[in-house]
Amino acid sequence: MLVNKIAPHVYQHISYLNAGSFGLVPCNGLVIINKNEAIIFDTPTGIDASNELISWVENGLHCKIKAIIPTHFHADCLAGLDAFHKKNIPSYANDSTISLAKAFNKTVPMNGFSNSLELKVGNQMVIAEFHGEGHTKDNIVGYFPYDEVLFGGCLVKEKGAGKGNLEDANIVDWAHTVSKIKEKYKNLKVVVPGHGKSGGSELLDYTIDLFTFN
Repeated sequence: MLVNKIAPHVYQHISYLNAGSFGLVPCNGLVIINKNEAIIFDTPTGIDASNELISWVENGLHCKIKAIIPTHFHADCLAGLDAFHKKNIPSYANDSTISLAKAFNKTVPMNGFSNSLELKVGNQMVIAEFHGEGHTKDNIVGYFPYDEVLFGGCLVKEKGAGKGNLEDANIVDWAHTVSKIKEKYKNLKVVVPGHGKSGGSELLDYTIDLFTFN
């Protein structure tokens, strides 16, 4: 597991998933910290890496983890959820993510929300929000207004990426969903995709173009 600081209060965590035909894939998540509290988007890709991240946040950053938020039901978002639950760290997810986790016999997040969730980290707001279908029918994004950071998860592609795993995708709505995100969050400084290098709003433009079919 690797961690990079990408904004004053935000770290990108990176772990690796053996994704069959896609090979060993680096998977991103986010750690947002403020006033000795932390909120995490997406677990690392397994229990060991998740325990490593939890230990680093608690012992390295000296922050209490208030929430873990998987952004959709695939393994690159919630495979390490049991590690968080064993530490009594509450998990939050889109209601659809909870339904899909149950259907596929995965660890189920504790708390559901329908469209958006606002949680405080320290004295600042963290937002998890559903804007529409794309990579999956349940995919949400994470937004931290204080540093203008967006975690797009697998809904957003790094520059130069292909379409990736489309097994559960809605390729008809994908571009429209990302367009809504671009319209809502106009002043982004950092955009983090589910896989690969972070960038700015150009990642939203790239993703929109990738899934626009004439």
